[in-house]
Amino acid sequence: MVNQLFTIGYSPHILESFLRVLKKHKITAVADVRSSPYSQFKPEFNKETLQDFLKTNNIAYVFLGDYCGARVEDPSCYVKGKVDYKLVAENQKFKEGLKRIKNGMKDFRIALMCAEKDPITCHRTILICRNLISPEIKIKHILSNGKIEEHKDSEHRLMKILKLNHPDLFRSEQQRLDDAYLRQGEKIAYEIAEPTNEHWGQ
Repeated sequence: MVNQLFTIGYSPHILESFLRVLKKHKITAVADVRSSPYSQFKPEFNKETLQDFLKTNNIAYVFLGDYCGARVEDPSCYVKGKVDYKLVAENQKFKEGLKRIKNGMKDFRIALMCAEKDPITCHRTILICRNLISPEIKIKHILSNGKIEEHKDSEHRLMKILKLNHPDLFRSEQQRLDDAYLRQGEKIAYEIAEPTNEHWGQ
């Protein structure tokens, strides 16, 4: 059985348009993967306000930022003061978060929610979805216009932006894709303002 998993960024929306898009794609649960579930610019998307709004409209809400957020608490996931997505992928708490998402998909049609409107500029895609890819899960990104971008198409778009979409005599397509994930991860990963150690936790 193939389960569908959606992602969405709330920044282009007000609550009403956000709800319309969720209803359009029959989303029954929102998994908030922000590290801090509050917004200075869109306070209507603060945790409590959003949770109450979704509940009123029969959509479940769960906060998973402590498991799958971009600002990882574990110092061992940092290198030179910056989050390393490869280390996060091996982190036990992150793996527990992925397990919760997979279990939730059995009963709900889930959308992973963060702020960024473009899925390829957000950790929900570059970190979380990358580590959820399997034949049993079909990942779809809800774009700012409400349309769907299949995860494979997001990957191809990322590779094109990074000029890794052309055949390479020395690297397979998978190797080029892995490189694209690595580069984008380094570009968007959370970095502390003033790292105190060259290698945190090492």
